[in-house]
Amino acid sequence: MEQSSIEATREFKKRAGCVNRWADPEEADPREQLTAEQLGVVNREAGRIQSKLDAWSRAAISRRLAEVVADGNSMMSAVVGVFEEFQQAPGTVIPIAAVSEVSRREVSIEGRVKTLWEPLSSAIQQVGLIEDETGTTKFTIWAKSRKPAVREGERVTLRNVAKSWYGGRVSVAVTGWSDISFPAREAWWAE
Repeated sequence: MEQSSIEATREFKKRAGCVNRWADPEEADPREQLTAEQLGVVNREAGRIQSKLDAWSRAAISRRLAEVVADGNSMMSAVVGVFEEFQQAPGTVIPIAAVSEVSRREVSIEGRVKTLWEPLSSAIQQVGLIEDETGTTKFTIWAKSRKPAVREGERVTLRNVAKSWYGGRVSVAVTGWSDISFPAREAWWAE
């Protein structure tokens, strides 16, 4: 059973290699295809990018940078493209100003609850504004999501919130699939 699963995975990766050569298990590591000078720059830039993106390892960033460079892109283009790719990857907390630019339906953001106001519907648990240093957006916590309440002034992380548009403005909604965490509350428990 385990052997057939391994073979099926390998076969899937070979088929995926038809679309993306780096997915093919028989393709050499892209870092092996770079010159020593290119590899040094890739590793240095991977470290720089990783210092700005906590969720990603330096090795993962280095490999992706090497793939883009090995495909013939300039180092500058690779660094900018890979940074944006990792910064906007699913599950990664993005700046509030970038919510409207991300093509995914769900995003993760972090900020301070600026304002709360009375919901106009019993289907809404809470509604308000969340802000970070880049911008502000409206958020809605649906009652059926059964999520903890937030307080004005509190720092919160909203993961996998649904993006929506109304009146030309983007907003986010906390659903049953979303997660709310409270960095300050969790830091208190860690002490």
